[in-house]
Amino acid sequence: MRFFDRTEEIASLKEILELSKSNAQFTVVTGRRRIGKTSLVWKAYENEPILYFFVARKAESDLCADYIHEIENKLGIPTMGRVERFPEIFEYLMKLSIERPITLFIDEFQEFFKVNKSVYSDMQRIWDMYHTKTHINLIVCGSIFSMMTKIFKDKKEPLYNRQTRFMSIKPFTPAVLKEIMAEYNPNYTAEDLLALYSFTGGVAKYVQLLVDAGATTKTKMLNHIIKADSVFLGEGKAILIEEFGKDYGVYFSILSAIARGKTLRSEIEQIVGREIGGYLTKLEKEYEVITKNQPIFEKSSTKNVRYTIEDNFFTFWFRFIYKYNYMLEIENYDAVKTIINRDYETFSGKMLERYFKRVLMESKAYTRIGSWWDRKGENEIDIVAENELNDEAVFIEVKRKEENFDADALNEKVDVFTRATGKFKDYTVSQRGLSMTNM
Repeated sequence: MRFFDRTEEIASLKEILELSKSNAQFTVVTGRRRIGKTSLVWKAYENEPILYFFVARKAESDLCADYIHEIENKLGIPTMGRVERFPEIFEYLMKLSIERPITLFIDEFQEFFKVNKSVYSDMQRIWDMYHTKTHINLIVCGSIFSMMTKIFKDKKEPLYNRQTRFMSIKPFTPAVLKEIMAEYNPNYTAEDLLALYSFTGGVAKYVQLLVDAGATTKTKMLNHIIKADSVFLGEGKAILIEEFGKDYGVYFSILSAIARGKTLRSEIEQIVGREIGGYLTKLEKEYEVITKNQPIFEKSSTKNVRYTIEDNFFTFWFRFIYKYNYMLEIENYDAVKTIINRDYETFSGKMLERYFKRVLMESKAYTRIGSWWDRKGENEIDIVAENELNDEAVFIEVKRKEENFDADALNEKVDVFTRATGKFKDYTVSQRGLSMTNM
């Protein structure tokens, strides 16, 4: 699959490169694994000389040998011979960039925690000493989101706030997914597009794996994901165990419950069998895997709370792969696909709501977008979108099939909303249904 989108991010990286010729730049690039961070940097600087340091889990002296080889090859200059510690190389490049612009890209930056944690404090000392007079374009990239956040946003860490730019790479938008489908399956259906969005959430690597395999219909996608040699089957564990550490079992139980529709804390605790307040806080604030949702205009920060997994792939993985792993272990792939197809309408219906929320966000036509339900968890309105600049609001009901939209039922829910919140009294208010025909 060719490179798609990222025009704004590429423009930012090119702007940073120009700025670095006058003042040192320190850019942090984060985002979940497989989102395309490394590919983005390479694409932005495809016509520029760039030093690439990959932080593998091996001895620091061996990493230094690799980095010295990279410097000699890319810059065509001899270095200081054998070096045992990375800060010596970093200081050498900082000094060198006083005289000549240098772009240094350090990938998997968080792995220095495992190699030698003191690297961060040494880098802080060196950066503070030289950056005002250098012309370095330093880019560090990390896949373990919680660790990258800790390195740069924890006041106790040496590199706290040393970055000049913090870029968080997001999944492909629905518009980009449509562009990809139009190129690789010109006859795609709304069901195919919804399946791509539901299974991948727009994560670049997952989209690429499916597209490169020619899996651009719902059936082909499912067959490619659920099979003996599929990389998707172990993907949830591969990514999240590193984030969660030894407590991953509790976190997995919580996420599995949420993926199955148990969105209230009491419901989740009943399944997990323990108090989970601290775990929920970490999942939301530190790992950013779940989101605490409340009805739009809810005044209390603690009442009427529902938890959701924001990442579509993780939602799918916990809902079907993790839950039915015992079937996969005995290689009964057909049984798992039968279950997915059986439950697909309900699962994809929720994904369709997310899809249209993303479309509305892309449109920039609204200042607030959310959902609403009353204190009993009833009278739920899928999407409430407000434009406070022109006093307009729209209430939207999302159904897979257009004929299932009930205008009278939505109108009754809007009446309950108005009485409960008192909002939009002087607004121009509209109501509509959205379905797969609107994709």
